[in-house]
Amino acid sequence: MSKRIGSYPRVRVSGGGSGVVSQAGGVLLVETARRAGLADALSAALAPWRKPRAVHDPGKILLDLALTVALGGDCLADVAMLRSEPGVFGAVASDPTVSRLVDTLAAAGPRALAAVRRARADVRERVWRLAGQAAPDANGDVVVDIDGVLVLAHSEKQDAASTWKKTFGHHPLFAFVDHGQEGSGEPVAGLLRPGNAGSNTAADHIAAAHVALAQLPKKYRRGRRTLIRTDSAGGTHDFLNWLAARGRWLSYSVGMTITDAIHQAVLKIPAWAWTPAVEPGGEIRDGAWVAELAGDVLTGWPKGMRLIVCKERPHPGAQLRFTDADGMRLTCFATNTTDVPIAALELRHRRRARAEDRIRAARDTGLRNLPLRDAAQNQVWLEIVQIALDLLAWMPMLALTGTARRWEPKRMRLRLFSAAAQLVTTGRRRYLRLAGHWPWTDVITSALERLHALPNPG
Repeated sequence: MSKRIGSYPRVRVSGGGSGVVSQAGGVLLVETARRAGLADALSAALAPWRKPRAVHDPGKILLDLALTVALGGDCLADVAMLRSEPGVFGAVASDPTVSRLVDTLAAAGPRALAAVRRARADVRERVWRLAGQAAPDANGDVVVDIDGVLVLAHSEKQDAASTWKKTFGHHPLFAFVDHGQEGSGEPVAGLLRPGNAGSNTAADHIAAAHVALAQLPKKYRRGRRTLIRTDSAGGTHDFLNWLAARGRWLSYSVGMTITDAIHQAVLKIPAWAWTPAVEPGGEIRDGAWVAELAGDVLTGWPKGMRLIVCKERPHPGAQLRFTDADGMRLTCFATNTTDVPIAALELRHRRRARAEDRIRAARDTGLRNLPLRDAAQNQVWLEIVQIALDLLAWMPMLALTGTARRWEPKRMRLRLFSAAAQLVTTGRRRYLRLAGHWPWTDVITSALERLHALPNPG
């Protein structure tokens, strides 16, 4: 009889172990919050909501919830994961205390949200300064992508409604700072909206842009070095007029719907007027061309707006739309940038697709569903999700190198945060001894060394 191979070893399992820490890699996020000054900033911001003689600091509770979400939790009760490891995460509030804080912040409404957002903005400016050449503004430019997210609801919740995709839930609007191809991205706005909120509601885009700009360091809240980028949902007269009114302050690259007027204008473009599109490396993009539209098609739109159209051979099997022409897929966007070739502008706008990666990461980090009943509570949850995503963006930016900087939350949880360790106390100091056989132990220890080398917040 042949010997079986590939079977799993038989082990006996019992409780009662001691000195072992699960989710030990979460210390990376704890140290990031400490060195970035996030813990102190949240504590100061939420001081007005701390009751006299309260044992737990509201800022620490909110940060604990963010750490829970960053480590994979998706409801308030998952904070028990941190509570079980006081040697790493300190004293963690009970479930009733956590729920009461969320209720308190929800009742405070815009005042509490504004306090949390100011704290995040101050910390963001410090983190970008610490990151140096790894910061998203290292080249002097900042790109903000605005996009909607559908969040399904599996029970009756306030403002849950039928969505444009014929599902049921909410339709929040998010904004992310793009870190470029060498990094990920970080959220700078998250506005909760009913499920039936329109995709192209200009007032919501303006509100999201306001919140996003307030999150940036002060020198980027005005100036052409800040680019607002959206898909065709942002291509409305009101939103573009708002952007154009700030033309001296902001750049924009906004997708546009192919109207009949645009379609007819494209058909009149001579062959010689089409310019080959380019890839990120500068090589020609096969089967794609760009051109700029002018004349009557710009009537009624803001002064200084440029309209650029791209035609591209569709992927095999793709179904053409009635707005396409001559077997080519047409897309269009508006911009106020004047000193860049149109092929480079089209490439810049096409990179807006990275926002979909940020949305996927957000879904994996507490945005799969909204766990609370009231809309005000779920808006607080969105702030918690954004703090978690901030930590997941800042930690790689400050501590990881190479391809690890581009790891998404799922991969970081599997390789870094889930590492187990032994907690040893000696000489009044605590040591985490990570498993020597874990393939990514060196990545964790090297990252912690970089974090420890950063200056403490002043």
